[in-house]
Amino acid sequence: MIRLHFICLFLMGCVAFGAGQSLAEGRPVRVFAASSLQGTLDDVAASYRSKTGQPVSLTFGASSALARQIENGAPADIFISADRDWMDYLADRGLIDPRQRINLLGNRLVLIAPTGSRLVLPIRPRMDLARALGGGRLALAGPDVPAGRYAQSALTSLGVWESVRGQLAPADSVRAALQFVARGEAPLGIVYETDARQEPQVRTVGVFPEATHPAIVYPAAPVTGGDQTIVSRRFLQFLASPPAVKIFREHGFSVPARISGDKVHVGKAG
Repeated sequence: MIRLHFICLFLMGCVAFGAGQSLAEGRPVRVFAASSLQGTLDDVAASYRSKTGQPVSLTFGASSALARQIENGAPADIFISADRDWMDYLADRGLIDPRQRINLLGNRLVLIAPTGSRLVLPIRPRMDLARALGGGRLALAGPDVPAGRYAQSALTSLGVWESVRGQLAPADSVRAALQFVARGEAPLGIVYETDARQEPQVRTVGVFPEATHPAIVYPAAPVTGGDQTIVSRRFLQFLASPPAVKIFREHGFSVPARISGDKVHVGKAG
């Protein structure tokens, strides 16, 4: 009788575990991602769902805002930041799984103007950006946002920051800065190259040399404390798979060799 009792308990545990797994796999993978991935990640998520049947819920915003939301308990399974700093912020608080963290993508920083603008302004040290603004403002993401920090670093490296810091139009996200220029509310802006490619109302004036700012890296990692460890790991693996890499490249992102090559390692699910 005792043996039968333990067998029953074991079988009940297996059923409960299986039900939990089915429940987890039936819910969307909840992804918090930098706003500059909007559009691109929508396509990746659609491809993932068509191949696996697993839905994906995407929340876009400034990396800083998303990281703080996760810190405050917002339900997320995966975080994709536009820089290492905000991923490190969550790692320091034990809120992401460092074993499965990967550097997923790269990008470039560009100066943009409305499509109707005829401005020609080579990006070089001590360029007269203040004069090019013509009394208008320079749209860029705020200082807490990765794109804003990259922009300040680039302008500082070029010896231009002090001349324009009083003419800024700071935005909550890089996409908001993009829209300032697209709507003609700012004559110039600094955004990611991938953003400029997606917006027909702006054109790229120039590309900032990579040496003028820290490398633009998008790390991705699972958020700890959730009940979707397996599905999170599967989606993270898909992000590094050839179908996803193809989509990322089509949208203008660069992909590290360790991702685009055949040998991609994502840590074991805990």
